Amino acid sequence: MDEHARFGGVVPEIAARAHLHSVTPVVRAALADAGLTLADVGAIAVTAGPGLATALQVGVAAAKAYALALDVPLYGVHHLAGHVAAATLDGEPLPNPSIVLIVSGGHTSLLYVRDLATDPIEHLGDTVDDAAGECFDKAARVLGLPYPGGPNVDRAAKTGNAKAVAFPRPMTGPRDAAFGFSFSGLKTAAARWAEAERRAGREPAVADAAASLQEAIADVLTRKAVAACRARGVDTLVVVGGVAANSRVRALAEERCAAAGIALRVPPLRLCTDNGAMTAAVGDLLIRAGRPPAPLDLTIDPSAPLVDALLQPRPAGLRAAS
Repeated sequence: MDEHARFGGVVPEIAARAHLHSVTPVVRAALADAGLTLADVGAIAVTAGPGLATALQVGVAAAKAYALALDVPLYGVHHLAGHVAAATLDGEPLPNPSIVLIVSGGHTSLLYVRDLATDPIEHLGDTVDDAAGECFDKAARVLGLPYPGGPNVDRAAKTGNAKAVAFPRPMTGPRDAAFGFSFSGLKTAAARWAEAERRAGREPAVADAAASLQEAIADVLTRKAVAACRARGVDTLVVVGGVAANSRVRALAEERCAAAGIALRVPPLRLCTDNGAMTAAVGDLLIRAGRPPAPLDLTIDPSAPLVDALLQPRPAGLRAAS
């Protein structure tokens, strides 16, 4: 994170080099923390997409090397399925079915999930432009808050008034997609508000703006998620992804689920962004379900759609350019 903070966002080449420098030491540290050695590893799971192509290449290359050297099966995992599986790391399987709200830096989706390891994943709605995490990061920059935006907006909001700025609730009108998301306009609204304040000779009230922005995002996310549970007759909502660590998103989800009689599952804070743990969790589910491992010519898919937790290469003609 410190590598990117200087630039106010992720720089792909810096990310790839950081991955390359860190992958072997991180594997060694994880094994040491677990009291295990490479000889104890029975399979390798790796995120093959979606994501930054250069960073994915480093992970997949390392995974192939470990799988080949240890003579163990290799599983390509969809990154967003990993976020869903993070909710199982407390030892409890997810109810079948569940409504899953994924809220991360680049993705906001409402899903109908049955058996994550074996059944197709149904999309009820997705982001049409900026995801919630992108909105946090870009609005934070406008407000003068450091990168990463999400945690810093959350901190600033603790002393702010969530009703101080009347930010819009995007895609909540009667003609909008019931379960779709769009946070580009909210980001623009924050930018225009800050500009108007400065033109008027006032320094923007950052805490109030942060609290109001956070409330708008949490309101839209939780309102649509609870509505999806009701529409599909599902009594469990799972909220995952990096933005699931946001304190207001968690609190409002708890409040609205309790009022609607819906059980809420949210991973512990430390697991919301633990990409290694969540990818391993998917690998474990795939193995238990008897899914076939990937060939050693497994390729990355930077724009892989979420249809299946097991990420197999798409035919060359269908693969998106990286």
